[in-house]
Amino acid sequence: MRTLIDRYIDAYNRMDVDAMLANVHREVIFENYTAGNLSVSIIGIDQLRLLAERSRGLFSGRRQTITGYAETDGTAHVQIFFEGTFAIDLPNGVRAGQRIAMPGRSEFRERDGLLIYIADHSD
Repeated sequence: MRTLIDRYIDAYNRMDVDAMLANVHREVIFENYTAGNLSVSIIGIDQLRLLAERSRGLFSGRRQTITGYAETDGTAHVQIFFEGTFAIDLPNGVRAGQRIAMPGRSEFRERDGLLIYIADHSD
């Protein structure tokens, strides 16, 4: 599973949606949690493509770095450090050019040699 995750994150960092999705099962479940609350939940590769394409435009550059990795009972637990530069002004006051850096974690599961479950957690 580590190889799949590495390829997925490398494509994410390059903002290459097609390469990201090449590692994802067509029935993928993606969830995003902020401060422990579910903020995004989608099912299916088509919905993940829409989210990834929309999210790509938020940043002029972004990078996820794996800082820790463990697998337990078929789930990979990955510690991530995220850095990004916003490409646009946001309604919450964030301005284009502003940088963000924060730790987080992700969980991944695999089915049929592809990522079937991805959950991102940030505080």
